[in-house]
Amino acid sequence: MNCINVMLTYEFAIGGKNTGYYSTVWLLSRYSVIVKMKTILFCTFGTSFINRMPQSISLRITPEEAAQEATIKRLAAAQLNINASKINALQITRRSVDARSRQIYVQLQANVFIDEPFVDAFHFEPRLQNVANSQPVLIAGAGPAGLYAALQLIEQGLRPVIIERGKDVRSRRRDLAAMNKDGIVNPESNYCFGEGGAGTYSDGKLYTRSNKRGNIQRCLQWFRHFGAEEKILYEAHPHIGTNKLPGIITAMREGIEACGGSILFDTKLTDFIIEGDALKGVIVNDVERIKASALILATGHSARDIFKLLEKRSIDIEAKAFALGVRIEHPQALINKIQYKCDLTPQLSDTIGVASYSLVSQEMGRGVFSFCMCPGGIIAPASTDEGELVVNGWSPSRRDGAFANSGMVVTVDEKNFAKYGFTGNLAAMHFQQMVEKKAWTAGGGKLVAPAQRMTDFVKRKQSASLPECSYLPGTQSALLHEVLPPEVYQSLAKGFESFGRKMKGYFTEDAIVTATESRTSSPVRIPRNNDSLQHPQIKGLFPCGEGAGYAGGIVSAAMDGDRVAEMVAIFVKQ
Repeated sequence: MNCINVMLTYEFAIGGKNTGYYSTVWLLSRYSVIVKMKTILFCTFGTSFINRMPQSISLRITPEEAAQEATIKRLAAAQLNINASKINALQITRRSVDARSRQIYVQLQANVFIDEPFVDAFHFEPRLQNVANSQPVLIAGAGPAGLYAALQLIEQGLRPVIIERGKDVRSRRRDLAAMNKDGIVNPESNYCFGEGGAGTYSDGKLYTRSNKRGNIQRCLQWFRHFGAEEKILYEAHPHIGTNKLPGIITAMREGIEACGGSILFDTKLTDFIIEGDALKGVIVNDVERIKASALILATGHSARDIFKLLEKRSIDIEAKAFALGVRIEHPQALINKIQYKCDLTPQLSDTIGVASYSLVSQEMGRGVFSFCMCPGGIIAPASTDEGELVVNGWSPSRRDGAFANSGMVVTVDEKNFAKYGFTGNLAAMHFQQMVEKKAWTAGGGKLVAPAQRMTDFVKRKQSASLPECSYLPGTQSALLHEVLPPEVYQSLAKGFESFGRKMKGYFTEDAIVTATESRTSSPVRIPRNNDSLQHPQIKGLFPCGEGAGYAGGIVSAAMDGDRVAEMVAIFVKQ
């Protein structure tokens, strides 16, 4: 009976439906059970435990060894100089791949439980509560920053009300299909606008170097809570995949609504209600007034109408440097061969994944670098208006596509903007638009992307034919040095040759270059106080996330939303 009680309690602790974890429990005998989970490789325990801390170990093993749970257990026991039967459980806490030499290694960090019960290193208990009757706080934008701000507000006992110009995930898919099949852009519903923001349909990478901006692990825990795989908590470069992220975003919205929060789709912020130096509410869709003492402004890096509104209302903003360039695509098999120095078998792929890369070079006094590299992915149209062409990339969760693509970009700043007559707070935005319009014209319209073979790009030669490409709206041979600003083109051309020397085989006529990769970050920064995170002019206005210039990607935007919401809670409660 004692053993059965232990089994049931353990199953509830780690496998209850409310936690989002699922496990299978077998009663092996009167005195032992096994619990099997994705990151718990094995767990056997008896009727009594010794109260000890788990042993932390590091293993550097071959992919073949990493594929076998029994082998990992044996190697862990050998390192600890104990019999493998003493290990009750082993949980991986960190996993990375080292492919720098011909022999590939998998590096693992793990907690090993010896004669003691398993304690989940990733245990997470969010403080979700019913806030239906609590004070409301407005959030503009349902991207990562806005959604995470809403979750933090709920934990703080406040009711989030999100206004989102775009559509929910399901409805948004029809507009994306129209972009890919017919070249039609809906300015309110596209790859940038709608539930989940730009991140929903642009890969789902969860890697960031911004560890000073907030709690990265907490950010990942929320994704896990709403249905992401456990491996995002320990992979060195976690990734969800564009095919899975929409379902997780939907679950996140449903969780917010279940607590009493609300998300209003097709609701566009069109003006602010300001009295003196304080925000009193907003106007949406040009007619409806919504009262609010606080607004988290998280509208994303492509909300140019918001930048124009702030400028029109004489609310301080400033032009910001950003990265501009192209998106390049190679056969994934070629990248595998270059990086792994061998042909990637299906078995090896399951263990270490397809190859990626990260490249940087200094050319002509400018940094040229890869951005948002998508192994096994596709190139997608990311325009938000007719007459402007923007490309981006994404990968499905398995990263099993035939191609590998990456942005290749160069940072541009006020000196570049001024050369084209763009000055003032919106200079970067207008410069960005100029290049996107040139790309649209060069492609011939309907989101067809101007393109060149990589070798022809460097030679300034129009390609007689183009390689097969994943970009669904199609490609058109063009001279990209006539699309890009000269300083950007010249740096990229030199960078491509440098990258070919670093990665033998990378500089090839089998790679295709498409334009333009221009939405790498916001072209505007909305200032805020370092302590209160409010705009210095307007009380109750809280600039947030990538669109305000304080994040660059899903995780950093989510962390900024969480941080801003904490400060909003202090402001509102005071």
